[in-house]
Amino acid sequence: MKATILDLRRRMSEILRALDRNESITILHRGKTKGVLRPARGARDDGGAVRDHAAFGMWKDRRDVKDVAKTVRRLRKGRVDAL
Repeated sequence: MKATILDLRRRMSEILRALDRNESITILHRGKTKGVLRPARGARDDGGAVRDHAAFGMWKDRRDVKDVAKTVRRLRKGRVDAL
């Protein structure tokens, strides 16, 4: 299926139904292809558990972020204090 930027705004329900039918949607802007929307493969309706996501726990071995509150304070510190 091909859809223009205007179609994305006005016919979103039709585009979502096409994705439900496992169709790819080519996005056009002024007649030129800008991108392709493809249905998610193996996506679950419930969103899944956070702990199952690949990014969950990726910093667990870092020693500099053991104290979350201290790390957040350091990140939020103004640049004036760094001078």
